[in-house]
Amino acid sequence: MKFLRKILDNTEKQFEKGSKLEKYYPLFEAIDTFLYTPKTATKRASHVRDALDLKRMMLTVVIALIPAVIMALYNTGYQANLAISKMPNFEPSYWQQTFVSWLGIGFEPNSILGNMIHGLTYFLPVYLVTVAVGGFWEVLFAIVRKHEINEGFFVTSLLFPLILPPHIPLWQVAIGISFGVVIGKEVFGGVGMNILNPALTARAFLFFAYPAAISGDKVWVAVDGLSRATPLAGFADSALHVSASWWDSFIGLIPGSMGETSTLAILIGAVILIATGIGSWRIMFSVLVGMIAMSLTFNAIGSTTNSMFQVTPIWHLVLGGFAFGTVFMATDPVTAAMSESGKYAYGLLIGIMVVLVRVVNPAFPEGMMLAILFGNMFAPIIDKIVINANIKRRQLRNVI
Repeated sequence: MKFLRKILDNTEKQFEKGSKLEKYYPLFEAIDTFLYTPKTATKRASHVRDALDLKRMMLTVVIALIPAVIMALYNTGYQANLAISKMPNFEPSYWQQTFVSWLGIGFEPNSILGNMIHGLTYFLPVYLVTVAVGGFWEVLFAIVRKHEINEGFFVTSLLFPLILPPHIPLWQVAIGISFGVVIGKEVFGGVGMNILNPALTARAFLFFAYPAAISGDKVWVAVDGLSRATPLAGFADSALHVSASWWDSFIGLIPGSMGETSTLAILIGAVILIATGIGSWRIMFSVLVGMIAMSLTFNAIGSTTNSMFQVTPIWHLVLGGFAFGTVFMATDPVTAAMSESGKYAYGLLIGIMVVLVRVVNPAFPEGMMLAILFGNMFAPIIDKIVINANIKRRQLRNVI
């Protein structure tokens, strides 16, 4: 590795101030700091010594996402292979035939390796397009503004594919991540300045711009011509049969967005985030409390025309993007509430809103995305209220 370090040190001269490649220094700096710890250090007081920097924080989030990624690969391939096994007239494409014969695997749903590899063929292109297009905008804005490229995009680039259906066109992925990075983050000033979660902003744009590709029965299983509703859609439409069991929904063996189906994998990630102090347990807990309180309220009210009134909290937990949004989206340190007591109110707001959207508007059963974006908008107001209350309390305490 000393050889690589020497190459980088010699190359850095080409990007220093006054050189021809000066404006591309943020790109060089991003590669250098990705491979090695930054060599810059503070020389005077005062500063805080902490082993957790932004790079390590982002890496920890990526590690916490690994269980969800593994289940995304497996379940995407499993749902596709399960559908293929029930289609006697299925004719794989030339590319699929070549791929299968090369690896020596078939379209069998009981093959763990086969499911993983088949799922990878859908997840990897979406991820690569996200990294390429989103990375382009990150680099472009860094060069124009002459600041370093932030590692935060590595998390966004992994979150975004996980909240998409496997059958989404790649050109829509490119448009969606462009909107999320540029409109959701860069127009506000970049990392740390945005008020909306970039990945959710990108998904919201796709949902309203191309609803046929982001919702409906045909987008959740990666097989052309197959229509299969998610369990959440089955609850919303009393005419549909909810075919999945609660246990299958908890494990993640159901149709849905690639990384949102397995509550078990998401809970493993939650433990990692809470143990490392990166994810706020206060937000996760309060979102859960808000969801339970609101769903129990609707259970008590009941309805003869809306079947979503009868969905219990334990089902809300494993359906749609509730678990994934609670653990990885609502806890985003940039867009969430910052004050400790404000985090409780912020989480409660999201938990209540997601059930309201799911139940009151059964035509749009998945409400987690809108609930979190709604919470993002109110996070600064919540913090402002908490800060003003603290100031007033201290003023009253110091009155002579």
